[in-house]
Amino acid sequence: MATGKSCSRWLASLAAIVMVVSLSGCFDKEGEQRKAFIDFLQNTAMRSGEHLPTLTSDQRKQFGPFVSDYAILYGYSQQISQAVDSGIRPVVDSVNSIRVPQDYATQRETLSQINGSLGVLSQQIQSARMQADSARATLKQNDELKAVYDKVYQKVVSGTAATLEPLIPAAQTLTAQLVQVGDFIQQQGTQVGFVANGIQFPTSQQASQYNSLIGPLASQQQAFNQAWSSASASMQ
Repeated sequence: MATGKSCSRWLASLAAIVMVVSLSGCFDKEGEQRKAFIDFLQNTAMRSGEHLPTLTSDQRKQFGPFVSDYAILYGYSQQISQAVDSGIRPVVDSVNSIRVPQDYATQRETLSQINGSLGVLSQQIQSARMQADSARATLKQNDELKAVYDKVYQKVVSGTAATLEPLIPAAQTLTAQLVQVGDFIQQQGTQVGFVANGIQFPTSQQASQYNSLIGPLASQQQAFNQAWSSASASMQ
């Protein structure tokens, strides 16, 4: 027959065993969640372009606490995607719509508005980068996860930010110059004439002013196109 003392020892031993099993289960679960998250980063997030996928409810369960790690990447990609769609793509569309000289005048108001918003866009992109970097610095990741996460972060955040950095100044320079050309044509009123996709001025002075304004456009547009191509490639 078991005495009260031996029974107490048996219960204490059983409790200890249950605790160890319970803790082991927690650690195993976290390991499985980490493994699932690493697999997702390598095979899905790393192969995604500008638009990172939204996590499904099942993925949220699989990743557990690592959902917050992904939120840093996803949040940044969403902010940049919206910024590019609202701030840069309109530049591309407006520039592509200029085919003949009178288009400078018809597009000048739109381009003026776009130029004014580019400064705000630059601040938004910088703020998004700082927010992501700050959140990343607080993460507690083991070496295996950190190595994979850093690669994805470099592609989604650091790499994209680096390519966007020269794009906005190039867009500002180009749009400002296009607005100047449009303003000049508008100021000439009825003195200017459009013939066979060309433009005519009554005086050589006016023609000279016009030529000096459109002169830098070719190199400015080339610089913008190159920056835009690089940015687009980094977001694919």
